[in-house]
Amino acid sequence: MTAPRLSRQTWKFTSDVRIQSSATAVGPKEAQGPLKDTYDKTYDDMYAGRDSWEAAEQRLMEDAISIAIAKAGLTADQVDLIMAGDLLNQNITATFTAESIGIPLMGMYGACSTSMLTLANAAALVNAGYANSIVAACSSHNATAEKQYRYPTEYGGQKPPSAQWTVTGAGAAVVGQGGTGPRITYATMGKVVDMGVKDPFDMGTAMAPAAVSTLLAHFRDCGRTPQDYDLIVTGDLAAIGYPIAKAMLAKEGYDMDQVYNDCGLMVYSPDQDVFAGASGCASSAVVTYGYIMEQMSQGKLQKVLVCATGALLSPVSYQQGKSIPCIAHAVALEGGV
Repeated sequence: MTAPRLSRQTWKFTSDVRIQSSATAVGPKEAQGPLKDTYDKTYDDMYAGRDSWEAAEQRLMEDAISIAIAKAGLTADQVDLIMAGDLLNQNITATFTAESIGIPLMGMYGACSTSMLTLANAAALVNAGYANSIVAACSSHNATAEKQYRYPTEYGGQKPPSAQWTVTGAGAAVVGQGGTGPRITYATMGKVVDMGVKDPFDMGTAMAPAAVSTLLAHFRDCGRTPQDYDLIVTGDLAAIGYPIAKAMLAKEGYDMDQVYNDCGLMVYSPDQDVFAGASGCASSAVVTYGYIMEQMSQGKLQKVLVCATGALLSPVSYQQGKSIPCIAHAVALEGGV
């Protein structure tokens, strides 16, 4: 059955599309955070036993995908497609991971919104009957991201309080028809929003309006309010962007007080010296595919809306004085058989 198009931004999935399994793999800082018991695999060094940070990031994605496939009771040759992305040029983590695992790849890039970008599109293809099983995945690594977007870790450059700490980790979900995992009910694809922010160390301020834009579209298109959900999370607005988004939504008449959190505030504890909080593709991925899936499987959460946020900058764009365009993609999950 073809999924209804509620608007040009929002899809409703009419068949029984579910997250059949999920998995996460993280680095040492994440393994010391408050969600440490929700991760499937942890490493005690940033290299994850490999000879470069880029190779370490690949290992994290390989782990998350392989564990998710095994938890679904599948083998790699039973998975039709990997839809994955990362923060590195040309999506090299996703590319090399798909090569090593041997599953066809559809690479996708949405910066830090990639977790829900891949999940939404995986659900759409499964709902339409083009695939039986798809893995949606993404990754980030603190050292690889810093090297590409800002300053190499070895440089030791000072950062302002508005900066965020890129999560070293990966998350993956197997999407298919049926099962007992959370149903994927709606996806709202965001518009690019540019509020003129030019500071690459202030992603929270830049991304908050994009998150609000997507959440407003979701509430409007689905006829829902925040109170229809047990939990709404944004991806990585952290300590700077979270209150901005909350205030903007309140101005539009939406009270988020009892249901709203941000993955960028959940990955680390305040004493971990992470500036404003977490960022990166893996910020929303490890929270969603670890903590949230666990809470839903235990029946503690029934309806969850994940709005992953992303800053679509590049070193070239901001070095040339361009402001930072941002985007957010939201996926609604419902528990129960």
